[in-house]
Amino acid sequence: MYIGLLSDTHGVFDAPFRDFLSPVDEIWHAGDFGGIATAEAIAEFKPLKAVYGNCDGYDVRLEYPLFQLFDCDGAKVLMTHIGGYPGRYDPRARALIDEHRPDIFVCGHSHILKIVNDFKRNMLVINPGAAGIQGFHTVRTALRFRIDAGDIKDMEVFELDRKIG
Repeated sequence: MYIGLLSDTHGVFDAPFRDFLSPVDEIWHAGDFGGIATAEAIAEFKPLKAVYGNCDGYDVRLEYPLFQLFDCDGAKVLMTHIGGYPGRYDPRARALIDEHRPDIFVCGHSHILKIVNDFKRNMLVINPGAAGIQGFHTVRTALRFRIDAGDIKDMEVFELDRKIG
């Protein structure tokens, strides 16, 4: 399965990100769409798995849950917007992680792209950063990767200056 991963679009899903994500099988979005129109645009582009973020309104919250737990080609995936990192998990995220013991934990919120192993929990933590233009970040980011029999392969980072788009 070829996955595209976004977060914190805050109302922006433009051509450079569409081009980067065009070969993927599905897109995961870790919250803060910036409105239901952005969520619908992404879902029309590719199949979408998503959660709502703290900045999303009720329109998005009616369509997408606080967290998702699903299997992707042999990997158990947990996704929520506010997550944190090993040693500094948000308490709600840590409870979900400890309950479900995922192989991959996906979150957003920080606007900082970060991929780190949690060796204590035998889990990969992935935050794709921010794809939108709202926030303090200077570079807009997204990820794409393959999951094959539970293994993550071919991780690619897309970066775009925040002023472009």
